[in-house]
This record gives sequence, structure tokens and C-alpha cells, in this order.
Amino acid sequence: MKSASKSVISALVGIAIDKGLIEGVEQAVADYFPELGATGSEIEKSTITIENLLTMQSGLETTSNRNYGKWVLSDNWVEFALNQPLVATPGTRMIYSTGSTHLLSAILAKASGMSTKQFAQQMLTSELGYSMSYWPQDPQGVYFGGNDMEMTPRQMMRFGTLYLQDGRYDNRQIVSQNWIEQSHKPHAISPRGQGRFYGYGWWLRDLAGMQVPVAWGYGGQLIFVVKELDLVVVATSESTPGAQRRGHLGRLYDLVEGLVFLPIIQQGIPGAAD
Repeated sequence: MKSASKSVISALVGIAIDKGLIEGVEQAVADYFPELGATGSEIEKSTITIENLLTMQSGLETTSNRNYGKWVLSDNWVEFALNQPLVATPGTRMIYSTGSTHLLSAILAKASGMSTKQFAQQMLTSELGYSMSYWPQDPQGVYFGGNDMEMTPRQMMRFGTLYLQDGRYDNRQIVSQNWIEQSHKPHAISPRGQGRFYGYGWWLRDLAGMQVPVAWGYGGQLIFVVKELDLVVVATSESTPGAQRRGHLGRLYDLVEGLVFLPIIQQGIPGAAD
């Protein structure tokens, strides 16, 4: 699913908070990484919170895009992400960075006492009726927070349906309704274009006159959750698309908006969640 995995990491953080394993979104990241401690230039880093990581507002230089290769080739991904220089005050500006969600994976492992994959399997995917598949790890064994999970389209649909149904699946509350609502609220303004925002690991995009939460992955791995239409839409694509990816992604959005959302709205018929 490429970076659509970030939405799954967000769900896992919500579950950990619901269960009291993490204090809350305002908890300082430094509680888990004492090396961010309050001396010299690290003082401002010590103010970074769980919420800052969820909303891509840590203020740390990105580990994505131009820095991605250097980051994943490093000997210690967590240390590399933490050592990035501050380029903005935490909580003030969205800087998309997979390192932020990888830090959340490391925090989940520390807080739960098990690997992130074990936690995901026990607390999330088994409740949705499937098992976690292949998921790579960093050199220290931390599961890749925010990238390269593998799910089938039907499994992605179940995950999206969990959000459509306010955290419930098969009559069980798996993650709190409050977490679902907070995840799909605009917490940060996206620098990637007008009408785009970011919640807790979810993009929010203006489509068909609605603000639609989207789990987005490179190349066109997408989960759309549309409460207004009682609808979940999933799309998967080649995950290594090369230069054609931008045109393809735009066509995917146009297809879903023009051939799914708008006809339902025009007919006044709510969609199905499955």
C-alpha cells in the first residue's frame, strides 16, 4: 500500500491511546527518546508531541523526497529521523516525512512491549478478520512505520469500513469514535495544493463538493471514506509506476469523483459500504 500504511499506523496509535499505553496525543516524543532531552539546540525538539508526528508538523527536516534514499540507507532509521535539523517550530507547518510515522512505529513498540506488527495483528487486523502480511523492518528491527505494508483490496476495504462505521466492525468497537473523528479533521494545511489538508495520517481532499478523507499511497494506492454517501472506495495500482505516476493519479481521482461520487449524488442514492 506504500504510504497508505500511514493511515494504519494512525489507527494503531489511536488504539494504544484508547488502551492507556500512550498517554495521549499531547505526550512528548522525548518521553520515548531521552536523547531529545533539553540541552542546547535540542530544547525545541523536546517539545515535539505525538500529535505533531501524526499531523506531519514535527518541524524536523523531511526524510522523504530528496532525503529518502539517504534515510533508508542509514544504519539507524530512528536515530537519523531524530537527528534531522529543525526547520520549523513544532506544530506550525506541515512537512511530509515518512520518518515521522516511523518514529510512531518505534513508539508503539516501546509502549506496547511488542513489535508493531504483533500489536497490529493482535489489536487491529485479527479484529477485522485477516492477518498482517509481509512488512519490512529497519536495521534495528522496527517495522517500517508508514510504508510498504501489504494488504489486499478487500482488506483495505475492511480497514476503510472501520472508519466509515466510527471505529466499529462486526459489532465490536476496535478504535474509539473520537479517534476516527479526530483523524478525519483538518489539523494541517497541505502544501501540495488548494483544498487539501492533513488529519491524523489521512489526507483530506475536496472532491465532488465534499471534504473526503483519503489514505494515499505512492502510485495510486487509495482508500476513500465518504460518510456523506455511506461509501468506501479502494483503488490499487502499480507501486513502481515511474514517470507516468502523476498523470495516472490524477486520472484515478477524476474516475472516482466523476464515475462514482457524482452519479450517486445526482441520483440521491447513498452508496454501500462494501
